[in-house]
Amino acid sequence: MIVTDVIELDKKRSKVFLDGEFAFVLYKGELRDYKIKVGSDLSLNTYDEITGTVLSKRVKLRAMNLLQKKDYTEKQLRDKLIEGLYPDNLVDEAINYVKSYKYLDDERYTRDYITYHMSMRSRNRIIQDLVQKGIKKDFLMPIVEEIYEEAGGDADTDVELEQIQKLLIKKHYDKDMEYKDKQKIMAFLMRRGYSMDKIKRAMEC
Repeated sequence: MIVTDVIELDKKRSKVFLDGEFAFVLYKGELRDYKIKVGSDLSLNTYDEITGTVLSKRVKLRAMNLLQKKDYTEKQLRDKLIEGLYPDNLVDEAINYVKSYKYLDDERYTRDYITYHMSMRSRNRIIQDLVQKGIKKDFLMPIVEEIYEEAGGDADTDVELEQIQKLLIKKHYDKDMEYKDKQKIMAFLMRRGYSMDKIKRAMEC
């Protein structure tokens, strides 16, 4: 393999291109250690050492460090690692590594997220948020149903009515206010994921 380009990414790292295609990112000290420069030949053994040892270890440590700071869904973590310009196969390897130790668990993330937010956000809003975070809907919905059922069957309806009523107070809602002002409040509540039916019921209370 021929090193066809080395482009500085920042003061510490550079992108390395092999045979005209982007291969990986290395620190400048590593470029020196492996004698990588434009026009040089990179042996298969050296390539395997860089990708199979150096970068494999680095991407796993990166995944672990990210998860120590906050919880991620699999998609979120994958996106962060891809941003780091790690090869796809090494990203897969790192994802499987942290999953094997249960550091990354979409079901746990989903359950924790729903439990924490269900008293403050509408059910629809929670579903929308989790889908945006990369949780697939067919995976998500059975968990949503289970958690809300455990919380008291259809009790979520009363919870959402209470949430809407609190928001109406914050918005200084009054039954006698002008229709256009009511419409603005209704639009605000719908953006929060509440159904029109529940909004109307809360406004009539």
